[in-house]
Amino acid sequence: MRLLRLAEQDLIAAIRQDFGKGGRGAVLGIGDDAAVIRPGKQNLILTTDLLIEGSHFLRSLHPPFELGRKALAVNISDIAAMGGRPLYALLGLGLPPGTPGGWVERFFAGLKSAAGEYGVHLIGGDLSRSRKVVISVTLIGEGKAFVRRSGGRPGHLLFISGFPGQSHAGLELLKKGFKSGKDRGADRLFKAFLDPVPQVELGLELARRKAASAMLDTSDGLSVDIGNLCRESGVGAEILAENIPISPELKRLRKSPLLDALYGGEDYGLLFAVPPTRLPEIKKLQKRFKLTQIGRLTAGRKVYLIHPSGQRTLFLPRGFRHFQ
Repeated sequence: MRLLRLAEQDLIAAIRQDFGKGGRGAVLGIGDDAAVIRPGKQNLILTTDLLIEGSHFLRSLHPPFELGRKALAVNISDIAAMGGRPLYALLGLGLPPGTPGGWVERFFAGLKSAAGEYGVHLIGGDLSRSRKVVISVTLIGEGKAFVRRSGGRPGHLLFISGFPGQSHAGLELLKKGFKSGKDRGADRLFKAFLDPVPQVELGLELARRKAASAMLDTSDGLSVDIGNLCRESGVGAEILAENIPISPELKRLRKSPLLDALYGGEDYGLLFAVPPTRLPEIKKLQKRFKLTQIGRLTAGRKVYLIHPSGQRTLFLPRGFRHFQ
């Protein structure tokens, strides 16, 4: 895609040429006042997310190609957390005057890269001038079954995928001036922040096997996300600090890796509750995915962190929270 000017019609024409007609099920894509899709027999799952310069990313730290990928990935993660598969995207993009054409070109190259990787078709959107870069993606997915946040019950076991805390650690290292290509472990932390991997296949498997009673993605940090799941399910939880999975690079490069894992955000793994009767399904999935039991849901509404010494402390939410 070549963007010689940032005139709106030129940009729309370039996007339309580069992203095609919209894929299976899309009756009308980019170019009309609205897109038209013909849904199939499955549930439609819809989500939207905002990335605002200065609040969610810094252009000085986040290359445009990776930002384009992340803008789509954070929405794909929401679809994955419902047990669905992403299909169509709408993009709202605000750009400050004087934004270099090369930056815009790399952003759309990243968006297209992620769209191709996850089978997403860009079918429309809107462009505007703004004081900061503002990115709004609306994503439409589908799923035969879906998993809500509200199905957890006392006695259900709490699992997490992957290694929490890596994204936050990557951001902190970038802020301190660490450079990519110098340390493989640091590069893995950078990637976790700059280019997260939504867990689509895991979400689909958990929904298909009816293995998860409640689920969400780990976008705001474990302390916040666990609290959100418990609040929606009307339960409490006990979290075992010694069970929180810590990656080798996090242990090596950070002074307080457990704090990163407990309170850092933007990991985009899956946090989910499992009825004890569905544990055999989880054991099957552990052959393909990194899944760790970190605690259990309890009666009542409070969430406790159980330390290796046996001490119980309230696990209060700390991490990214909008409007704070």
